Amino acid sequence: MDLNFTTMQIFLLIILAIIFIIIVVVVSNWKKVNDSNTSIKLLEKEIELKKMAMVEKDLDSKRLIENQLPLPKEQQERLSELRKSTSDIMGDVGYLHSEINERLSLLEAKTEHQKLLKMLNELEKKEKQLLKNKK
Repeated sequence: MDLNFTTMQIFLLIILAIIFIIIVVVVSNWKKVNDSNTSIKLLEKEIELKKMAMVEKDLDSKRLIENQLPLPKEQQERLSELRKSTSDIMGDVGYLHSEINERLSLLEAKTEHQKLLKMLNELEKKEKQLLKNKK
């Protein structure tokens, strides 16, 4: 009967150890989940604050645009000259870009034409040699 009692105590100790380990694992996982939920909530709040800041900046910039003071006539003329010269330069750049592309295409075509002529000459030479060898 003593042996049975000791076996029973060991069995209860093992069960208590398993239960203790399970409780420790559950508590640590619960803490991790709780920390994750807290960090998610904090991130959501940060995102919300950033959205609000962006909206405020947008409203401020719209307000500044609406409340702009008119420029003096001299500065308005200078600004229109700058805009005109910028558009002229952009037009020139576009024209030069198309000119470069056209010349590049022409150069590629000439190069390809020269290669084809060279190949044609080589083929004609080989054809003449074959005809000489046949005779």
